[in-house]
Amino acid sequence: MSDPTSGAVLRGAVDLSSLRSRPSAPAGSATAPSAGPGPSLIFDATDESFGQVLELSRSVPVVVDLWAEWCGPCTQLSPILEKVVTELAGRLVLAKVDVDANPQISQGFRAQSIPMVVALVAGQPVPLFTGAVPEQQVRDVFAQLLQLAAQNGVTGTVPVDGAESAEPDEPALPPRHQEAFDAIEAGDYARAVSAYEAALAENPRDEQAQAGLGQVRLLQRVQGLDLQQARDAAASAPTDIEAQFAVADLDIAGGHIDDAFARLLDLFAALPSDERGAVRDRLIELFGLIGNSDARVIRARGRLTSLLF
Repeated sequence: MSDPTSGAVLRGAVDLSSLRSRPSAPAGSATAPSAGPGPSLIFDATDESFGQVLELSRSVPVVVDLWAEWCGPCTQLSPILEKVVTELAGRLVLAKVDVDANPQISQGFRAQSIPMVVALVAGQPVPLFTGAVPEQQVRDVFAQLLQLAAQNGVTGTVPVDGAESAEPDEPALPPRHQEAFDAIEAGDYARAVSAYEAALAENPRDEQAQAGLGQVRLLQRVQGLDLQQARDAAASAPTDIEAQFAVADLDIAGGHIDDAFARLLDLFAALPSDERGAVRDRLIELFGLIGNSDARVIRARGRLTSLLF
């Protein structure tokens, strides 16, 4: 990850302009909105209060959990997010958004599926992940988010009740993972890829390394891409593999998973059989990035199988 104000992953992913004019907290405030007295690490955010959340993100990173009562995976993910945020003891906060009750926030983030988790750093959106993910992946992503926030001068904390007690030590990352995160922080994606590949060579079943490798390769590919230019190029050349890959990557980075899969599957169907290999390989890579148990992956994999046979 790099500067959130210019990162290619963010370009076109979300538009929060409609929410910026809402009432905000005083500049420099690091007090999280709360339903009761005192600051809170975990709070409900609404269309009306989101301006305060944006302002808060200039002092401390804000994780935004887009959820709904009817969403089964949300009930699996939300307790994990709350646990990890609580353990980080004020270094970041969690804003919970009921998408049914707060349509403007949902539209601002273009939430096509939930759970969807994004972050705000200095008022800028940072896509994190969609779908229910394992606790260790949440920890890894949050560690990377804190590194990104520090790069951009967002290093404040929110006071926590009982802060006099010792903060729990963060679990150390495996050496190869730490090497990859350090490389990402330095903007050296090639070195990060090498570190994750080395981790997989040591343990081919390292799911976190596999996910990290997919994420870094995606960052490499979208770096410097312009969303509108990419879409125009893809529209003018429907069977140009690289043009379609570029838009699919940007859609994945922006959380539009079904759109990306549909684009690549349509491309696969339109190509001669001897040109399909690269598209199949890209789909399989993206399946692994999103998670093979994700419903969207299962649907896309089913269509790919039908096209193959």
